[in-house]
Amino acid sequence: MALAKPPVQDNAYAAALALLDRVPLIDGHNDLPYVIRKDAAAKGDVAAYDLTKVHPEVDTDIPRMRAGKLAGQFFAAYVPPNQPNPAGFALAQIALMRDILKRHADVFRPGLAAADVEAAKAEGRIALFMTIENGAAIDNELDALDAYYDLGVRLMTLSHNGTTDWCDSATDAPRHNGLSAFGKEVIRRMNRLGMVVDLAHVSPKVMHDTLDVTSAPVVWSHSNAFTLCDHPRNVPDDVLDRVAANGGVVMATFVPDFISQASRDWHRPARDQYGKAPEGLNYAQVEADIVARSGPRPKATVAGYCDHVEYLAKRVGHDHVGIGSDFFGWVNPDGLEDTTTFPNAIAELIRRGWSEENLAKLAGGNTLRVLRGVEAAAG
Repeated sequence: MALAKPPVQDNAYAAALALLDRVPLIDGHNDLPYVIRKDAAAKGDVAAYDLTKVHPEVDTDIPRMRAGKLAGQFFAAYVPPNQPNPAGFALAQIALMRDILKRHADVFRPGLAAADVEAAKAEGRIALFMTIENGAAIDNELDALDAYYDLGVRLMTLSHNGTTDWCDSATDAPRHNGLSAFGKEVIRRMNRLGMVVDLAHVSPKVMHDTLDVTSAPVVWSHSNAFTLCDHPRNVPDDVLDRVAANGGVVMATFVPDFISQASRDWHRPARDQYGKAPEGLNYAQVEADIVARSGPRPKATVAGYCDHVEYLAKRVGHDHVGIGSDFFGWVNPDGLEDTTTFPNAIAELIRRGWSEENLAKLAGGNTLRVLRGVEAAAG
């Protein structure tokens, strides 16, 4: 991966930088801990990876997070769907994130509540929120949620690309017609603890079941609008129409196949019937075959991303849209290549006439409101 192209230097970009100096920017999802775990040299060793230097082959490091004006970052303890020891893997990833906090205390502040984002902004630091991506990490034990919360976890994505013992995934065969009875207890326990429920990756029926059960606002930490791109990871209109009543936030994501219908269609030969890459796929070979047949992969762009943001804002209201990059060290849209590029999206929306008030809500205000709402519902 190359570094981001130089941004368009115009009045809108300058205004975006100035806005992000004043208001907190929060990114709802980044998989850097998994990138560090899978790095061939570091193998999960934070010190060996050295976050203080630019890693041009991926998209996230401290210099570029600072350049992107982040005040809050949700980092994921991603647990692969077929991981044989999901709880142990999640704990190892939490330990990795705690090591980031320890080694880089000058850069990151522990993110445990909404107030930590505001404090981090004032200090010139970034509030690091630890999350779990894939509820298989609780190993079917409700009390595991309490333990994770005590370790500092403040959000859990209920599933990933595979259906779990209690939650249907958006990209796998359903087994529960949504949430099982135990899955609904998971939602109630998360509410009681003050842990954010994340509905990225789950089936539409799980989204509806959760909205029926939850007593706190929920989020989609990295999902877009299904109407603009029919990937099953995106949120359908009938669900979007319930978001405002819940008080939740859909965090529009940078994943090209969730932005661009052309990219999604181009990739279909590399996807199974549920929209995910099959296990054991020789991805490089399949992509080479697609290029030979269909030409280069269509690009997603910052303009296409902002089309999703605008659609969501019109459908659910400006109070219910946020940003969730899903940076993962792979191919990203033109104009959104790495963590320096958040201001590019803000600048594009300025060019489209967005008000400063609505931009401030998108950048972080709405996510802060959800955090406060989850905190208030706990107990």
